[in-house]
Amino acid sequence: MIRLRREVVAPFLQAWKDIVATLTSLADGADLLFTGVNFEDAAGNVAEYYDIPLATLHLFPLRANGQFLSFLPAPVGRAAMKASEWVAWRAAKKVEGVQRGELRLPKATRPSPWRLTERGCLEIQGYDGICFPGLAEEWAQWESQRPFVGALTMNLPADADDEVAAWIAAGTPPIFFGFGSLPVGAGTDTLDMISAACAEVGERALVCSAGTEFGRIPDSENVKVVAAMNYSAAFPACRAVVHHGGTGTTAAGLRAGVPAVILSTDIDQTLWGTRIKRLKVGTARRLSATTKESLVSDLRTVLEPRYAERAREVATYMTKPAESVSAAADLVESLAARSKR
Repeated sequence: MIRLRREVVAPFLQAWKDIVATLTSLADGADLLFTGVNFEDAAGNVAEYYDIPLATLHLFPLRANGQFLSFLPAPVGRAAMKASEWVAWRAAKKVEGVQRGELRLPKATRPSPWRLTERGCLEIQGYDGICFPGLAEEWAQWESQRPFVGALTMNLPADADDEVAAWIAAGTPPIFFGFGSLPVGAGTDTLDMISAACAEVGERALVCSAGTEFGRIPDSENVKVVAAMNYSAAFPACRAVVHHGGTGTTAAGLRAGVPAVILSTDIDQTLWGTRIKRLKVGTARRLSATTKESLVSDLRTVLEPRYAERAREVATYMTKPAESVSAAADLVESLAARSKR
């Protein structure tokens, strides 16, 4: 087992060395490093090596807090996240040790997230504070370091936007269905389930296929399937949105003020499903556990007037897309400018 583990780890260590070498080369002379979650550790060490600021984008609360694990009392949830950071660092300590050795940095004695916060890393929160009530107050001491800017979405137009708008206008407001860029298995069966469920509740279905091959498209005035669309344009005209729970799609639904059914396929999406339920703007379950009967039940639930009313209320607290992009850009540019003084 030891020998096999070494064989598995060896290429990973080499790849990590290559990542560090490339990033170190590219960052030479930079005013700032900007990174996502997966490369925080590597980027943080390179930023430390050059003594330049680091900005990172978080799509949900990553730093220890008492709001994220909502099923636990706040102090317990905060302690659990802190312990998780320590365990994760211990597991990756050897890999990070290789990187810091390559950069001739002192040996690390604390988890990377703790060091990044202490060093003053800008931790942009790419979601709205209302999604995690109480979090802004808990993080008040890091208000300038962990600003909430809202989800970063581009609102880019799609070829089918005019077609979609015309179809929506020709009938009653539809229910949107979409499962993101990753393909959903048994696409034809999924579309059949959507069609049958909407027929039973008396609603039209607007389906964005994206990464899923739905196969045979039904010839129906009540079901419209397109490959891509501008969610920000279409969602406000829908009665509800049913989707996988991706960060951007969830934000688009909340901004549009329409209730949601989240059918998740991974942990991040399950997190947003939990948030939707806690905000009382929709419901959620695993896509793998969804049947025509459960979908009908979920649709009837979120089509109740109280969900639409609550969704419209929550929408008033959401940051506008253009404001989110502008705020994030201003924060990064300001940090870079300060580093040059």
